[in-house]
Amino acid sequence: MGAMNKLRQNTGVILWILVLSFGIIWTLQDSDVFSAMNQPDRSVATVNGSTIQQQEYQRVLERQRERFQQQLGGDMNPQMESRMREQAYNQVINQELLQQEMGRLGISVTDSEVEEMVFGENPHPVIRRQFADSTGQINYQLLQNMASNPEARSQWIQLEEFLRRQRRQQKMNSLVQSTIQISEQDIQNYHRRQNTSASARYVGLRYARVSDDSITVTESDLRSYYDNNQEDFKRQKTVTLQYATTSKEATSADSSAISGDLADLRADFRTTENDSLFLLNNASDRDFSRSYRTPDQMSARVADSVYANTEPGRIVGPVFGGGRAHLLKIRDTQPAENDYLHARHILLKTDQADSELMGRLQAIRDTIESGSATFAQMARRYSDDGSASEGGDLGWFARGSMVDAFEEAAFGTEPGQLVGPIRSEFGYHLIRVEARASEAVQFTDLAYNLSPSQSTLSDKESLLGDLAYFAEEEGNFQEEAERLGLSVEEVQVETNQSSIPGIGQSPALSQFLSSASSGSMSDVIEMSDKFVVARVTSVTPEGYRPFSEVKAQIRPQVALQKKRAVQTRRMERALAQNGFDALPEVLGTEIRTQSDITYSTTTVPGLGQEPRFVGTVFGLEEGETSGVVEGANAAFVVQTTQKNTPPALTDQERQQIRQQLLKQRRQQVSSNWIAALKEDATITDNRTQLR
Repeated sequence: MGAMNKLRQNTGVILWILVLSFGIIWTLQDSDVFSAMNQPDRSVATVNGSTIQQQEYQRVLERQRERFQQQLGGDMNPQMESRMREQAYNQVINQELLQQEMGRLGISVTDSEVEEMVFGENPHPVIRRQFADSTGQINYQLLQNMASNPEARSQWIQLEEFLRRQRRQQKMNSLVQSTIQISEQDIQNYHRRQNTSASARYVGLRYARVSDDSITVTESDLRSYYDNNQEDFKRQKTVTLQYATTSKEATSADSSAISGDLADLRADFRTTENDSLFLLNNASDRDFSRSYRTPDQMSARVADSVYANTEPGRIVGPVFGGGRAHLLKIRDTQPAENDYLHARHILLKTDQADSELMGRLQAIRDTIESGSATFAQMARRYSDDGSASEGGDLGWFARGSMVDAFEEAAFGTEPGQLVGPIRSEFGYHLIRVEARASEAVQFTDLAYNLSPSQSTLSDKESLLGDLAYFAEEEGNFQEEAERLGLSVEEVQVETNQSSIPGIGQSPALSQFLSSASSGSMSDVIEMSDKFVVARVTSVTPEGYRPFSEVKAQIRPQVALQKKRAVQTRRMERALAQNGFDALPEVLGTEIRTQSDITYSTTTVPGLGQEPRFVGTVFGLEEGETSGVVEGANAAFVVQTTQKNTPPALTDQERQQIRQQLLKQRRQQVSSNWIAALKEDATITDNRTQLR
């Protein structure tokens, strides 16, 4: 009985300890109060002489991984892991800079402030979450029990330290953001920029229409441009590196194995009466679905195979598409709400009628029809469209998704036929229709990811590991790569580049380059689509690129300047002598009109991307005509024909805009402030020493 009475008397203390153990400790751990135990005391970085221990960095990294799992689930690929490590590193650097700045400014938190955060009228959210009773009120008796309990002293100190840090950072944030003000003019300007529109007429002369033969670029011109724009050629520390890669794509052996697995299941797949259970039993990467799909909802290869014959009961495949191997059973069809085409095209770009381009495209058509070359070959060689590398393949698309002229020609053509040249707003097209469809298909998709086996990945990574080892032993990266059957690329990059040509974004490689010296060899770096190993062959310190190195790069810029001067002078004379309305006839061009111009308009028909166009339009009164404006791509004259002023703001709209601008400015100020602290700091990255 004595033991039970003592237990009852101490119920508050026991309850507190339980609450602390299962509630606050988790909160504190998530807030960087605890130090990781039993880990080596190694520094991941120094900031202005203060060290950041590896366990602090690891703790931040683990929290980021946990958040990733909670929000997205699944596994991170190597590039995501590398990016997350970089984010964790930047976070601990920023935290240290913040702590140092608060110390410099003398920002502190008194004991009475901490006490107020626990026992005051408005306690900290941690206290509210952990010590509220069933009515939502704080159980202050429980708090008093904890504060006076010697056995919970260490936990109480940790709680106080957490609250002190929270309050101190809150004071720092308030100080930084106290300078942020949103004026009435800011609100009006934002409202005007978001809601004002205009219409205009304009005449333009594109610089590209001046022939190269009509201008002369001298050595003196190039040298003068270099001298006047030398800051454009400033470079950071630059490294030249050789690198070799091995792709993480599945090998032909991997693909054959997967295709063979599907082929073995073909007969059973045809006869099974329960498709859903069949997918489940055979570990399909695609779930059973009763949905009807149109060809634009499938990969092009799968759609081509399905729509070759949509008879219900037919087994399609194995077919590869969308990074998977598929075996499909067609279950049913129904009329689609739209018509669909699979087509290829060759595009010769122009924004105006051009008989020469039309003739070139007709000659391309003649070559294809004669059998001298395939459509895909000619598309790769001549097309100005992004689909050129795919042989002009546009995949499947629905009626209504292309520009009118293209669509009318394509949908009026039977599969296997050519049509064109036809002109659209993008230029001249030659089109080949591959297939067409007007029905949706219901099918069961037994699919396996077309991924390399673990053995394949290990072999490819080991191959680069061998290259790194033997190249360091023998001293010749190129020869050892060739001996192992690998090709070597060479690239020059600035050490602060986020993306490396031919490789892509790799924080791990960027980190290696930041401290690498001539002859340094990287570890084998895993990316989402390949393995990489690199060797630094030379290091160039920060400075200016010499004239001889950038001379070829400068020439197009100087030529553009001269063409700009030609077209600007020509338009200025025509405008002065004839007026705006006569410009088309005098200059051999046309007056264009544009409506619904807003402050966010970036592209102008006939002019391309012209940042100065919008500013000029809104800087004029209705009916007013500008002078000649030197744009990025053309000299132009614009006449504003209409301006639509937005309605007056309501109080509610004004408050919404104020809050939106305030949030944006706070984020911007905080980001700029941290960036300024980082720029002025001396930071040493020790991560390479921890590998």
